[in-house]
Amino acid sequence: MAKPDKPETDIVIVGAGIVGICAAAYLAETGRRVTVIDRTGVCEETSSGNAAALAFSDVLPLVQKGMLAQVPKWLMDPLGPLSIPPAYMPQLLPWLVRFWRAGFADRYEGGLAAQGALMGLAEAEWMALLERSGTRHMLNEHGALELYDSEAGFRNALPGWQAKERMGFAFEHIDKARLADYQPGLSDHFARGRYVAGWKNVSDPKLLGKALWRHAESKGADFVSGEVVLARPAHDRIAVQLRHGVTLLAQKLVIAAGAWSHRIARGFGDRVPLETERGYNTTLPADAFDVRMQLIFSEHGFVVTPLSTGLRVGGAVELAGLKRPPNFARSRAMLEKTKRFLPGLKTQGGREWMGYRPSLPDSLPVIARAKDAPHVVYAFGHGHLGLTQAAGTGRIVRDLVVGDTPAIDISPFRADRF
Repeated sequence: MAKPDKPETDIVIVGAGIVGICAAAYLAETGRRVTVIDRTGVCEETSSGNAAALAFSDVLPLVQKGMLAQVPKWLMDPLGPLSIPPAYMPQLLPWLVRFWRAGFADRYEGGLAAQGALMGLAEAEWMALLERSGTRHMLNEHGALELYDSEAGFRNALPGWQAKERMGFAFEHIDKARLADYQPGLSDHFARGRYVAGWKNVSDPKLLGKALWRHAESKGADFVSGEVVLARPAHDRIAVQLRHGVTLLAQKLVIAAGAWSHRIARGFGDRVPLETERGYNTTLPADAFDVRMQLIFSEHGFVVTPLSTGLRVGGAVELAGLKRPPNFARSRAMLEKTKRFLPGLKTQGGREWMGYRPSLPDSLPVIARAKDAPHVVYAFGHGHLGLTQAAGTGRIVRDLVVGDTPAIDISPFRADRF
């Protein structure tokens, strides 16, 4: 573990995933002394293996994406898009009840508006941050193609897309005969598609995170390797204790520790129902198949993304907490489906991966001050949208820390909303 040169700093950020790194960049740009703590490194865990999408049009709550209707079918397949180990079900049940309630009609429009506001901010802030950090070349703007097995699947998704259209997101319906114009080499399996021109991807999420860290570092941010075991008020400071005995003092604390964040938040008076969606992927060599843009197989719960470092096949949801060992048979099942959908795909030489998505029942993150400690700011629970919303979250964190009015209404993201 690297021992900090300065045991006292202005701001400590717990978590060096993409949300924590964006917060560090925004705060370091203000001239504050920023120290980021992480047990493994910069964007080495969940932020390293995501699908690389800046999915600004992905505003629907997870419960509203037709998921509930497919849950019984999905749960019958242990390697399907959704898996819940039976032994974990009793622990998960309170979260599932809140998840179900998030789909009620009286909550839908409010959640949609909150997600839309955060997405609008995130898009503007990402474009500005990429320019400031010299990383604009790491952005791809090829759009995305969502594929449907049947006309029924296509129609079932229409209400959600109509809601997106009301919010200003553009898309184009694609007939079966035109699918090959967008992605040559597709199998004949798919009945319809939908092209989203404004969808963006980054060339590699891990490399982008490290490049953004270099920008933060150039503004004076420091990194400390270590695992936080305790964070507590200490007179007019926050004391952050690491497992090997080092304690840092800070005027402000930002908790951006992903799926582990709720454990630290308890110490500041907030019990947040954070659950872990374990996501799987396989990254194949770049020449595995000529994929032109991100392909979204929504009825199967996974995507295929062309990266500068390979071809990533991943997604699915396994609600199984933080302790169970990975089940990489899920990665291999997605790879077998992809081989059917993209005949000729070369599946050799892949790297399997599993990461922990920090998810809240209503699909909105927590971005707020702590209940019992106004000098503590939360920035976690983004689920599938951590990369997408990281720059917008970083902007809000900066506003909260320096005492500015946040750029959007953040009341929907408070920690005590449940």
